[in-house]
Amino acid sequence: MYIYSFDGEQLKYMLVGGVNLLAENKAEIDALNVFPVPDGDTGTNMYLTMLSGVKEAKQVDNNRIGEVVAALSKGCLLGARGNSGVILSQIFRGFAEALKGLDRAGARDIARAFSSGAGAAYQAVGNPVEGTILTVSRKTADAFERAAARSNDPVRALLLASRAARHALDETPALLPVLKEAGVVDAGGKGFVVILEGIIQALKDAAAQRNIELFDLAATQQKEFAGTRAREFSAEIEFTYCTEFILMGRNIPHETLRQELTPYGDCLLVVGDDQIAKVHIHSNHPGLVLECALKYGSLNSVQVSNMEEQNQDFKKTGDKTTAAKPVGVLAVGTGEGIATILESMGVDVVVEGGQTMNPSTEDLLKAAEKVNAASIIILPNNKNILMSARQAAELIDKDAAVVPTVSIPQAFAAMLAYNQDDTMVDNKAKMEQALADVKTGEVTKAVRDTVINGMTIAAGDFIGLADDVMVVAGRNLTGVVNTLIQKMLDEDSSLASLYYGSDMTGVESREIANQLQADFPDIDFEVHYGGQPLYHFLISVE
Repeated sequence: MYIYSFDGEQLKYMLVGGVNLLAENKAEIDALNVFPVPDGDTGTNMYLTMLSGVKEAKQVDNNRIGEVVAALSKGCLLGARGNSGVILSQIFRGFAEALKGLDRAGARDIARAFSSGAGAAYQAVGNPVEGTILTVSRKTADAFERAAARSNDPVRALLLASRAARHALDETPALLPVLKEAGVVDAGGKGFVVILEGIIQALKDAAAQRNIELFDLAATQQKEFAGTRAREFSAEIEFTYCTEFILMGRNIPHETLRQELTPYGDCLLVVGDDQIAKVHIHSNHPGLVLECALKYGSLNSVQVSNMEEQNQDFKKTGDKTTAAKPVGVLAVGTGEGIATILESMGVDVVVEGGQTMNPSTEDLLKAAEKVNAASIIILPNNKNILMSARQAAELIDKDAAVVPTVSIPQAFAAMLAYNQDDTMVDNKAKMEQALADVKTGEVTKAVRDTVINGMTIAAGDFIGLADDVMVVAGRNLTGVVNTLIQKMLDEDSSLASLYYGSDMTGVESREIANQLQADFPDIDFEVHYGGQPLYHFLISVE
């Protein structure tokens, strides 16, 4: 017996099958990371995104397929996490556009939905790359259209399209050399194939008159995202006063000023030119900092904040901001030290997230409500959060823009260029310009054996990435950090800052920094507590 069309209730059943199989396979999909870093999250992000959509779809109290898929699209839009989740939400947005107003959908309707979904996904990505979920979704849509042209049976068309999707997934390493070298298929494409297979399994269960229930693993496995959660100061944080000012003069000696201020505290940043410099430092003696700077010019826009009092006020009120300002900043970051530094530099709300913890579009929207400003700048600080941030910026009910920071060091550089009294347009331009002034390094441990960039890496090796490019691996942490720094330095480099994570102690980190100082005497090294998980060091070179 042929099935010539599906209604909304049947679609709900199939969607439950798709998200359930995704739940079962998300750990395997997470492991399909090109780099062997401990932060693969494609499967988890796709699962949480689709789970949000399916929950919304199940709330529709009628069987009109157009309304069910519209609810699915809305839920995925708000629940989208990571780039893979955003792309998946766009695929379902295309489905919703194609099926709008329909009570039921036949083979040709569904073929049109697959094509619309693939098109929406391609449009959502600035520079589409073949060999990814985009390719798999497009080839699936092409196969469904061919099948629908020959038969009005949507189940048969779906089976043929699913076969084409699996074939397209197997071909992804041939299209992306980095996948071939790592010996994996594309994780997002794998997730898409799993969803189709789950839908087909649900149809088989329906034919056997078996009922299936939605597996909701989010309650126990979803990471916590708390943008306004009060933080306790760590004992690792030694300095109380955040001191910022503009120094104006002639021939300001930046290197000399940096060397003279270094003994007074940490988180020291000096940027600008020979006539104007912006200075930021955490110190217990702000007066001595200002006296030192006065030797080289006049002080302007001086701000000295007691971070301990700010923290106590924050815990009492849940919001440091009392008066609205023209431009506020929302940033994503993880680690107590990282969050404290961001807040001290002027970030209004820090959403907890980063590697393995990609906040959803809705998480960012809720955090934006806490920013008391006429307009908002979002710093995603991770390449896998960029698309969610841009999606959130479009939905925020005030002017919002994304400065495309992909690392915490870039966020620090951007915040040095930020001025809350400037317009959002001016701030965005200056902050984006500042991103070019910093290089980012990361040190973590490999979670599996692989070959990357010609390097053979074993599970448990320390690995170093420079601006997201794998450059070194080895068993000795100090040696890996040393080689990574060497790869990052150029003739213009003068300062390297090491932000150590939760797996390191201050003593260990300073010992490594002392060795680096001996090996690179022309570079100033600073050590700061970051507290980030998984990554032993985040490194910035300026």
